[in-house]
Amino acid sequence: MVKENLAEISRLVPCSVTLLSVGIKGKQDAMTASAMFVAENPPLLTVSVAKHIVSHDLIEKAGEFVLNVASTNQIKLAKQLGFTHGREVDKFKKFGIAKQKAIKIGSPLIKGSFANIECKVITSISASDYIVYLAEVVAYKVDHKQIPVAWYRNKYFPLKEEVRS
Repeated sequence: MVKENLAEISRLVPCSVTLLSVGIKGKQDAMTASAMFVAENPPLLTVSVAKHIVSHDLIEKAGEFVLNVASTNQIKLAKQLGFTHGREVDKFKKFGIAKQKAIKIGSPLIKGSFANIECKVITSISASDYIVYLAEVVAYKVDHKQIPVAWYRNKYFPLKEEVRS
């Protein structure tokens, strides 16, 4: 058995690719995140956010966020949001992110996504340098013309064909 760096384990689990957006009182931010399904009824998701970034601070104040399921047209944006940090950077302006109003919350939706999932935080737990949020889905919409993507071993893959057995 080959001994590998334990930090590499995160690259072995295929992940959803979401563009988390949050906004409150004129301040907004977006970041790349992976969300995990927890329950169907009510629909619950989890997401992990680093404690030192703007998105964390805004989620703590707003108690909500949007998980915009990235489409194949948003891979470049997912990479940009994953590598861009800073409290003085408005990522929506810097990357020309088109947004629209949410149905039930104040945080903005990102246009061009496969799905926009509006979430209200139920609770959170501190884990190392991160906060893991458990959130309930309060509204969503899907653009079936878009193709969602997954992330695996630092690469993005379109999810357009079912594997049949």
